[in-house]
Amino acid sequence: MKLWQKDNAAVNDAVERFTTGRDREMDLYLARYDVLGSLAHLAALEQAQLIPVEEAKALRTALKAIYRQAEAGDFVLEPGVEDVHSQIEYMLTQSCGQAGKKIHTGRSRNDQVVTALKLFFRAELQAVVEEVHTFTAQLQKKAAGLHGVIMPGYTHFQVAMPSSYGLWLEAYAEMLGDDLLQLLSAWELVNKNPLGSAAGYGSSFPLDRDLTSRLLGFSGPHINVIAAQMSRGKTERVVAQAMSGVAATLTKLAYDCCLFMSSNFGFIRFPDHLTTGSSIMPHKKNPDVFELIRARCNALQALPNTIAMITTNLPSGYHRDMQLLKEYLFPAFANMRECLELAGLMVAGMEVNPTVSEQPQYQYLFTVEEVNRLVLSGVPFREAYQIVGKAVEAGTFVTEGRATHTHLGSIDQPGSERIAAMIAEVVGRFGFEQARAAEAGMMNDER
Repeated sequence: MKLWQKDNAAVNDAVERFTTGRDREMDLYLARYDVLGSLAHLAALEQAQLIPVEEAKALRTALKAIYRQAEAGDFVLEPGVEDVHSQIEYMLTQSCGQAGKKIHTGRSRNDQVVTALKLFFRAELQAVVEEVHTFTAQLQKKAAGLHGVIMPGYTHFQVAMPSSYGLWLEAYAEMLGDDLLQLLSAWELVNKNPLGSAAGYGSSFPLDRDLTSRLLGFSGPHINVIAAQMSRGKTERVVAQAMSGVAATLTKLAYDCCLFMSSNFGFIRFPDHLTTGSSIMPHKKNPDVFELIRARCNALQALPNTIAMITTNLPSGYHRDMQLLKEYLFPAFANMRECLELAGLMVAGMEVNPTVSEQPQYQYLFTVEEVNRLVLSGVPFREAYQIVGKAVEAGTFVTEGRATHTHLGSIDQPGSERIAAMIAEVVGRFGFEQARAAEAGMMNDER
């Protein structure tokens, strides 16, 4: 059963399999969002007097029932049904008779699909943002008691200057705060309504696109109907790019943790229940979680390029190439959330080595501190640098092993409250409550 078939001519089986691909599987992600789009479209049809009030009421009731079924995970595509859109229309026709066949008036599968995609992406972005926010709070909580605990800092893989465990962990919280700005940009593109653009060239029916935008909680419509269709592909690429920013930050943290827990560093350790062992070496404790986070996030960083390569040479208008984007992007959201969740679990269980800077290999960690001490006593910087450098070369350099950094963002003044406030401010700009209220409003509409 296909919405576009006009007779009983069968499609070649090989063509059917090739063109369908994994679409039926991916469509299950979209069921509840397709229903939400249909509810908004129904309101526009009713307002335009294209569907009588009583028929609209019956369709609204049936659509809500399908929504609840999808929300409970009970929605299925029956054998022979092409996609989620066909299944929902079939269910409406079974429930409401001929009225069910009117739901597609003034709509194309093109704007139907892209609307469901935008609603799905909006929900998934919200879940990712909330997971990022949770993880930043976990990083800051862990960092809170560790700002004064010295940890060697490195540049070029060479011992550099004193850092602290708290400073290191909180750096990642702020980096993720920056990543939220990319997610906010993606959200703003996702939060525009394509419904009513039909196949990409509008409709002769007087459908109120501002009405459907309000009902669905969008910030407004994609104004130009061709632009609304061309947002497909671009939206996926921008969303993937935003997630790749988070993935890049997690990859760097994962690399740090793998390196710092190695026996050659010994900065951090994890309890047995968070690590794995070796089948032959009884002393081993492996950072498998961080290694897999690193690998998964590297794959997520490749995703924008995959999407760009699929869509890069397409002209305006809809093309079936877009179908493939689902199978790359849809599973990525769960992957991203799981990496954030497991990173939080590992950070919570992390134990630090508070005396690592006292080891002989870190004897020159405080050379800059000694240079600065001389400068504060009146010695010009270049002369102080030469004095300390000669002491290092002669093997006579000694230090108190102390660092006093009082400027903003340093060991003694990490600026934790400002970082937390910055992150909260960005999260607040998403306006998740508008989307949630719109969805609840349509489900509670008793017309």
